[in-house]
Amino acid sequence: MPFLTYPQTRPWAKAIREAVLLKKMPPWFAEPGYGPFSNDRSLSRDEIDTLVHWADGGAPEGNPNDSPPLRHWTEGWNIPNPDVVVGMPTAFPLPASGDVEYQYIVVPTAFGKDKWVEKAELRAGNRAAVHHAVVYIREPGSAWLRDAQPGVPYVPPGRTPRERLLSGSTTSDILLVYAPGNVPEEWPPGLAKLIKAGSDLVFQMHYTPNGRASSDQSRVGLVFARTGPDRRVMTLQLGSDRFVIPPGHPDYRVAAWGTLPNDATLLSLFPHMHLRGKSFEYNLVEPGGRRHTLLRVNPYNFHWQLTYRLAPPRELKAGTKLECVAYFDNSRNNPANPDPEDAVRFGPQSWEEMMIGFFDVAVDARTDKASFFVRRSR
Repeated sequence: MPFLTYPQTRPWAKAIREAVLLKKMPPWFAEPGYGPFSNDRSLSRDEIDTLVHWADGGAPEGNPNDSPPLRHWTEGWNIPNPDVVVGMPTAFPLPASGDVEYQYIVVPTAFGKDKWVEKAELRAGNRAAVHHAVVYIREPGSAWLRDAQPGVPYVPPGRTPRERLLSGSTTSDILLVYAPGNVPEEWPPGLAKLIKAGSDLVFQMHYTPNGRASSDQSRVGLVFARTGPDRRVMTLQLGSDRFVIPPGHPDYRVAAWGTLPNDATLLSLFPHMHLRGKSFEYNLVEPGGRRHTLLRVNPYNFHWQLTYRLAPPRELKAGTKLECVAYFDNSRNNPANPDPEDAVRFGPQSWEEMMIGFFDVAVDARTDKASFFVRRSR
């Protein structure tokens, strides 16, 4: 519903009051006391009180002469006009119902020289059917998806959807993730992602049929840095694919951890679960076992998957232990639960589960991902 004018907004006064008191709107799920985060969109106490008092007072219009100018919304790209647009060459047909396997579409960039990307945005061709998308950077010489033909949708081999998803996994860097509620990637000056000359972009597409046959042809827009950056941004992840959530369990814990192989600057955090996701946290674990929580997303909301950008970024030394902890509600008390009688395992579809903690780090611009993971004796 639009809230551009008073007549449009007045009928929703009670719903607005409830949404801001329960902190459902604006969508921001980081527990207070952690961070801070540069993209915090939550309302202050004074802002909440203002809206509540307005609704309780009968939602008066006020003086129309004091109204601010009408908001003009961006049409087309949210980033500046892209230098290059790379997209799926043909539309992918979607059925009206059923599960659709993850589709991998390899799209050559034909870049003759290295490109540093400072802004990137994926525009879904069919927002009603694109559940999420991950765009990977496949560098020249990579053996990943070697059997996939450029531009032709591909499903990795495997006997089950889980096996096919795992066989399609990669160490290639992620350019960006598109999910409900997320915004385009825009890295500050001096930071950028690298697409090497001759690289391909691989669109990993997860579709959800919505009752009618349709199609999708998604694309990504890129804005290049005008000068070489000081630091390179890489997307890393921690996760688990070996868990079984018991039927009816209201608070099942799954954890994953790793140590940083080299010094890096932690920029942002992006947790990912499915419909049984309850909460998700990132912790730094000190040598004695003491935990320092960077972010606790509580409640986790599958329909608003947000990136949380640290302000300021945090410097981490090699050997730092980072832990991700997820809690799942597989009980009847979870209204989004597809089936509380089912034991739930890792899998690609929304009625299965995932536990992945993505995070962006900045490293020296001359460092590639393979060399970053070489642990050096100290």
